[in-house]
Amino acid sequence: MIGDAAGRAATLVEALPFIRRFAGKVVVVKYGGNALAGTSDHDALDVFARDIVLMRLVGMRPVVVHGGGPQISDLMSRLGKETEFRNGLRVTDAETVDIARMVLIGQVNPQIVAAINVHGDYAVGVSGEDGGLIRAEARDPELGFVGDVVSINPAVLNRLIEEEFIPVVATVGTDVNGQAYNINADTVAGEVAVALGAEKLVYLTDVEGLRRDLDDAESLIRQTNPAELEALMADGTIAGGMIPKVTSCVDAVRNGVRRAHILDGRIEHVLLLELLTVEGIGTMVEDQTEGES
Repeated sequence: MIGDAAGRAATLVEALPFIRRFAGKVVVVKYGGNALAGTSDHDALDVFARDIVLMRLVGMRPVVVHGGGPQISDLMSRLGKETEFRNGLRVTDAETVDIARMVLIGQVNPQIVAAINVHGDYAVGVSGEDGGLIRAEARDPELGFVGDVVSINPAVLNRLIEEEFIPVVATVGTDVNGQAYNINADTVAGEVAVALGAEKLVYLTDVEGLRRDLDDAESLIRQTNPAELEALMADGTIAGGMIPKVTSCVDAVRNGVRRAHILDGRIEHVLLLELLTVEGIGTMVEDQTEGES
């Protein structure tokens, strides 16, 4: 018993310098639909929620940006619609964008907000349509209502953060005419992190990180930089749905975000392991590697 207590105390002491370092800093966490759907154990969402609340209680300023790709695909399947992807982006006709809004704003967002608020009334759900948060434009006519981020209006999020709330952002944006667009959540998370001047941008997904060899678990990239990631995308090592995530990491760290991380959201307390321990976990991206977690 004493040994267990001493171990827990040692863990708290190890976390102290990280708590001091990140106090008052914005940490944008992209909670992927794959992380949410990647386990049948609903406790995974509760663990995530507790980690987010703990971050808030020790002085960090978490902002959650969420996807919902698997949930959108599931509803489309039940409605008899086929899903088509091009370079990791969902082809989105008028009916599909309505389905995306229904899932992201009506299902996934309230689910995450409710899970966080079990542990304290901190979370507030917003979408990119609220207060002109995400201004979008069509990316490509062949993709339909898939949007690119034109601008982020951080005023809504900053007001919530200053009032010590935890914003939970659904990634639907609008153009100047009010047309809704489905926007890749990885891209939005990076743009939000830059707009808020975040200390960290964290992606939670259903893989342990990036690999130099997709078939070799031992080739996990622990620490990297934008130039190496661009080379891995150019030679096809990083492809498909990872492209928006990695591109966002590159853009974010080149535009003021100190570090970006790609973590396995299925690992219990993975956020705390990355943020509050020396070893860290997953893949870390920074503009100039310093060997610091």
